[in-house]
Amino acid sequence: MTVLERLAATVEARKGADPDSSWTAKLLARGPEKCAEKFGEEAVEAIIEAVRGDRARLASEAADVLYHLLVMLAARDVTLAEVMAVLEAREGTSGIAEKAGRG
Repeated sequence: MTVLERLAATVEARKGADPDSSWTAKLLARGPEKCAEKFGEEAVEAIIEAVRGDRARLASEAADVLYHLLVMLAARDVTLAEVMAVLEAREGTSGIAEKAGRG
Protein backbone atom coordinates (compact mmCIF):
# COMPACT_ATOMS: atom_id res chain seq x y z
CA MET A 1 0.00 0.00 0.00
CA THR A 2 1.36 3.43 -0.94
CA VAL A 3 1.47 6.42 1.36
CA LEU A 4 -1.32 7.97 -0.70
CA GLU A 5 -3.48 4.87 -0.27
CA ARG A 6 -2.78 4.88 3.48
CA LEU A 7 -3.70 8.56 3.67
CA ALA A 8 -6.93 7.92 1.75
CA ALA A 9 -7.79 5.12 4.19
CA THR A 10 -7.11 7.43 7.13
CA VAL A 11 -9.34 10.13 5.64
CA GLU A 12 -12.09 7.56 5.13
CA ALA A 13 -11.72 6.33 8.71
CA ARG A 14 -12.03 9.88 10.02
CA LYS A 15 -15.49 10.33 8.49
CA GLY A 16 -17.10 9.22 11.72
CA ALA A 17 -14.56 10.74 14.09
CA ASP A 18 -15.16 13.55 16.56
CA PRO A 19 -14.60 16.90 14.81
CA ASP A 20 -13.06 18.22 18.03
CA SER A 21 -10.29 15.65 17.85
CA SER A 22 -9.63 15.38 14.09
CA TRP A 23 -8.93 18.09 11.50
CA THR A 24 -10.18 15.73 8.79
CA ALA A 25 -13.43 15.07 10.66
CA LYS A 26 -13.84 18.81 11.23
CA LEU A 27 -13.47 19.53 7.51
CA LEU A 28 -15.85 16.74 6.55
CA ALA A 29 -18.41 17.91 9.11
CA ARG A 30 -18.42 21.33 7.45
CA GLY A 31 -19.62 19.76 4.21
CA PRO A 32 -18.41 19.16 0.67
CA GLU A 33 -18.47 22.84 -0.23
CA LYS A 34 -16.04 23.75 2.58
CA CYS A 35 -13.82 20.81 1.64
CA ALA A 36 -13.75 22.07 -1.95
CA GLU A 37 -12.99 25.60 -0.79
CA LYS A 38 -10.09 24.38 1.34
CA PHE A 39 -8.75 22.32 -1.57
CA GLY A 40 -8.86 25.44 -3.75
CA GLU A 41 -6.97 27.47 -1.15
CA GLU A 42 -4.25 24.83 -0.95
CA ALA A 43 -4.02 24.63 -4.75
CA VAL A 44 -3.47 28.39 -4.93
CA GLU A 45 -0.73 28.14 -2.31
CA ALA A 46 0.97 25.43 -4.39
CA ILE A 47 0.72 27.63 -7.49
CA ILE A 48 2.36 30.50 -5.62
CA GLU A 49 5.26 28.28 -4.54
CA ALA A 50 5.63 26.93 -8.09
CA VAL A 51 5.94 30.49 -9.39
CA ARG A 52 8.42 31.40 -6.64
CA GLY A 53 10.53 28.38 -7.46
CA ASP A 54 11.06 27.15 -3.90
CA ARG A 55 11.20 23.38 -4.38
CA ALA A 56 10.88 22.48 -0.70
CA ARG A 57 7.88 24.77 -0.17
CA LEU A 58 6.28 23.50 -3.38
CA ALA A 59 6.68 19.90 -2.21
CA SER A 60 5.09 20.82 1.12
CA GLU A 61 2.19 22.64 -0.51
CA ALA A 62 1.72 19.80 -3.00
CA ALA A 63 1.39 17.40 -0.06
CA ASP A 64 -1.31 19.70 1.36
CA VAL A 65 -3.06 19.69 -2.03
CA LEU A 66 -3.09 15.89 -2.17
CA TYR A 67 -4.43 15.62 1.38
CA HIS A 68 -7.18 18.17 0.76
CA LEU A 69 -8.03 16.50 -2.56
CA LEU A 70 -8.60 13.24 -0.70
CA VAL A 71 -10.78 15.03 1.85
CA MET A 72 -12.81 16.68 -0.91
CA LEU A 73 -13.26 13.33 -2.67
CA ALA A 74 -14.31 11.66 0.60
CA ALA A 75 -16.86 14.40 1.18
CA ARG A 76 -18.56 13.28 -2.05
CA ASP A 77 -17.91 9.55 -1.50
CA VAL A 78 -15.45 9.30 -4.39
CA THR A 79 -12.63 6.90 -3.59
CA LEU A 80 -8.99 7.08 -4.52
CA ALA A 81 -9.50 3.73 -6.26
CA GLU A 82 -12.10 5.33 -8.56
CA VAL A 83 -9.71 8.14 -9.46
CA MET A 84 -6.88 5.67 -10.02
CA ALA A 85 -9.13 3.61 -12.32
CA VAL A 86 -9.76 6.70 -14.46
CA LEU A 87 -6.02 7.39 -14.62
CA GLU A 88 -5.33 3.76 -15.55
CA ALA A 89 -7.94 3.92 -18.31
CA ARG A 90 -6.23 7.02 -19.69
CA GLU A 91 -2.73 5.56 -19.43
CA GLY A 92 -0.99 5.40 -22.77
CA THR A 93 -3.36 7.89 -24.36
CA SER A 94 -1.97 11.29 -25.28
CA GLY A 95 -3.47 14.21 -23.41
CA ILE A 96 -4.48 15.79 -26.69
CA ALA A 97 -6.33 12.65 -27.81
CA GLU A 98 -7.91 12.17 -24.39
CA LYS A 99 -9.26 15.74 -24.34
CA ALA A 100 -10.55 15.42 -27.92
CA GLY A 101 -12.41 12.25 -26.94
CA ARG A 102 -14.34 13.99 -24.18
CA GLY A 103 -16.75 15.49 -26.66
